[in-house]
Amino acid sequence: MTGALSHLRVLDMSRVLAGPWVGQMFADLGADVIKIERPGRGDDTRSWGPPYLKDADGRDTSEPGYFLSANRNKRSVTIDITRPEGQELIRGLAALSDVLIENYKVGGLIRYDLDYEALRQINPGLVYCSITGFGQSGPSAQRPGYDFMIQAMSGLMSITGEKDTLPGGGPQKVGVAVADILTGLYAGNAIQAALLHRELTGRGQYIDLALLDCQLAAMANQAMNYLVSGKPPGRLGNAHPNIVPYQVFASRDGFLIIAVGNDDQYRRFCRLLDREDLADEPDFQTNRERVRNRERLVAILEPLVRVRASREWMQLLEEQNIPCGPIYTLDQTFSDPQTVSRQMRVEMDHALAGRVPLVGSPFKLSETPVEYRMPPPLLGEHTDEVLQDVLGLDQDAIGALRSERII
Repeated sequence: MTGALSHLRVLDMSRVLAGPWVGQMFADLGADVIKIERPGRGDDTRSWGPPYLKDADGRDTSEPGYFLSANRNKRSVTIDITRPEGQELIRGLAALSDVLIENYKVGGLIRYDLDYEALRQINPGLVYCSITGFGQSGPSAQRPGYDFMIQAMSGLMSITGEKDTLPGGGPQKVGVAVADILTGLYAGNAIQAALLHRELTGRGQYIDLALLDCQLAAMANQAMNYLVSGKPPGRLGNAHPNIVPYQVFASRDGFLIIAVGNDDQYRRFCRLLDREDLADEPDFQTNRERVRNRERLVAILEPLVRVRASREWMQLLEEQNIPCGPIYTLDQTFSDPQTVSRQMRVEMDHALAGRVPLVGSPFKLSETPVEYRMPPPLLGEHTDEVLQDVLGLDQDAIGALRSERII
């Protein structure tokens, strides 16, 4: 393997999304990622369907889209960690790994002697990343945490969706498990920082990541809007809290995004509208004033935008270097020439389906490009391979473990 992280082995003891997401990132970058799953059941998301991947005859396989989204380039090994023999296998793999990722409940692995303090004794260089809903400390540490809860508790749902005074108003979650995804991305940064520290010191370390912490950190300008003003921001639908006009507009034949990012763009936008007076009016001249007078300005702009079709608007706006864009469904996104040219849809061979379509990696590295080596694995597909190649077990030993249902 030639990936940027091909010198690393990652023991992925996580399930669902946040942990598997960072595991897949490391795998895409070349790391040997060994996914530990429960015999017979596997990752929870193996049962989260429909929809399922279809075979060449159009029939459903056992592989749901959810699981396929976060487990490419990994090797699946089934081990029962509740059994002493299974725990010994995990210890053997951890001794030969650089990183361990887990998202068990706080203290959940201590009873198996698979916690950080136990494993650092056999591998002082191990970087051990624990992902939980609320972290390892604090009054909520023992609570289970799921993405939906975290979107609510972090304040994200208080700023997402239409205004309470309009139809459809009220709390709204984001359409994907964004708290899980963001935590996976934060985990990737934290783990690589710990690995760089290990290069200098030879010592691994423990990483305590909480979904709530990560989602709150990612509230970015909205969190700071509250901290500097003392006033919690509310829902604005598709409008921006700090920039106007920056929202969805209805055109003659549909909708489009118009994102006027500065005063110069606003003046050019007013010229396109044949309303240069709006650029000179003191209440709208600067972004500060436009935010303060948002409702009055938008009420003027909406009928002016509605006179042209979306495609016509986008051509005019692009000519003036004013950010704009269509609102796609996913079929349109994947067929857009830009998406196609960036290879954001890839296909791989798959044992059950023949071929499996996958979302491509966004990493575009000039010297160590991402390699699509293995499709998301079948449950336990690589158990014998890993136990033999990594731990050096022979077929008799592996057969004995299987007969005892340890693997």
